[in-house]
Amino acid sequence: MNNFLPLNKVGNWIAPLGLRVILAWEFFESGREKLLGENWFDQLGDRFPLPFSLLGADINWSLATWFELGGSLALLLGLGTRFAAYSLWVLTIVATYAVHWPGDWAGLSELWQGYAITNKGFGNYKLPLLYLLMLLPLMLDGAGRFSVDHLISRRRDALPDTPAATARAWSATLVLLGLPLALLLPRTGAAMAGAGLLLTRIAPR
Repeated sequence: MNNFLPLNKVGNWIAPLGLRVILAWEFFESGREKLLGENWFDQLGDRFPLPFSLLGADINWSLATWFELGGSLALLLGLGTRFAAYSLWVLTIVATYAVHWPGDWAGLSELWQGYAITNKGFGNYKLPLLYLLMLLPLMLDGAGRFSVDHLISRRRDALPDTPAATARAWSATLVLLGLPLALLLPRTGAAMAGAGLLLTRIAPR
């Protein structure tokens, strides 16, 4: 494994940058289309989940527009990357729930038919799922070395790597990922969030 350490160091520069650039472009394109286009969120009716269903089409349109535009710039610069990636992760899940997710599915085999670009009645969540998976390493591992975040972190003392700190990180990750995921997969999301909360009770202090 030591033979790959130099390659790992190169990867810390390039791999996150590639993810940031392509995701920044995709979300910028989506935000720009909303900024220059007409609001069609009112056509979705009551398909937005709580609390977004309480906000109305105009506010949701503005939130989606500026989160996509602001988030894309943050990803490109690598500034506040974890927060930007998580914000876009939640936004993508809400968009998937409202637009791309099947309204009803009887099992995993039927749900899997929605993993497509075209919509034949089973949803079309292929692209949103790819975005979610691409955002995940940026949320968990950060922007990489070629970023503003890295320049800032070099001026700070590293947090201690203790069992308690690791347990808190796992707990927060499970809760923060599980709660929005519960919109799409209620049992899976609830189980993740519940495991995170349980971990806070049994983790070393």
